[in-house]
Amino acid sequence: MDVIQAIILGLLQGLTEFLPISSSGHLLIVPRLFGWTDPGSGFTAVIQIGTLVAVLIYFWKDLVNIIKTWGGSLFKPDLRAERDAKLGWGIFFGTIPVAVVGLLFEKEIDTVLRSSYVVAATLAGFGLLLGFADWKGKQERTIDDFTVKDGILMGLWQCLALVPGSSRSGSTITGGLFAKFDRATAARVSFLLSVPSVAASGLYKLAKEREVLLGAGLMPTVIATVVAFISGYWAIAFLMKFLQTKNTTVFVIYRVALAVILLALVFAGKIPVDPLTTPITP
Repeated sequence: MDVIQAIILGLLQGLTEFLPISSSGHLLIVPRLFGWTDPGSGFTAVIQIGTLVAVLIYFWKDLVNIIKTWGGSLFKPDLRAERDAKLGWGIFFGTIPVAVVGLLFEKEIDTVLRSSYVVAATLAGFGLLLGFADWKGKQERTIDDFTVKDGILMGLWQCLALVPGSSRSGSTITGGLFAKFDRATAARVSFLLSVPSVAASGLYKLAKEREVLLGAGLMPTVIATVVAFISGYWAIAFLMKFLQTKNTTVFVIYRVALAVILLALVFAGKIPVDPLTTPITP
């Protein structure tokens, strides 16, 4: 992977990690479109650390309050009724499902689920589900109405993000909308819920594939991670403001259109069904 490829993939990761259009899907489609070697799920997981830092900075005050109140609730049961304590416990229990499912199906996630057909199906299918949740949800609840049960349910929705093309933010926002949260609250909880799972997956893949990622792939990984942080921070700010006044229709249309284009390119022989293990030379 050269520097230009690393910048492009980092930019895609940052923008599409938080916009509900799937970072994993874009990081599979673009390399295949240009004949690049598949960066692999390990590279994708590690550069997510850049987007994790973006979340930490953007929601720093929220996270500090959540950690303090949640930590205090371990020793003072009366604090468990506080909103930040409920957010802390919701994030804690909501992270367990994705960790378990991710480990159980790691092989499938890294291989057969990286098919162009799978990406197209999840882009369109879960995109339409997001649109349905936005249309059907009453959006009458705010962050103050959050419960630990909501965290667990949104954590279960987060498991869908393990399938390339589904989108972590899209899946959890969908779950939040079905739980009757307003769009901005669903997005906020989605980003907060991503912190432990993204940190865990990034560090796990970094440790597992450290010989490649810290060897010949070190410079591209670092570049992509930094670019992902910058573009990711912008994406968070944009989406939080956007969802205060607008719905998710534009993202649904984009996802369905991208799925149709992807299938058309596959059928035309322009994009391979499976990841490339060696680059295509002109």
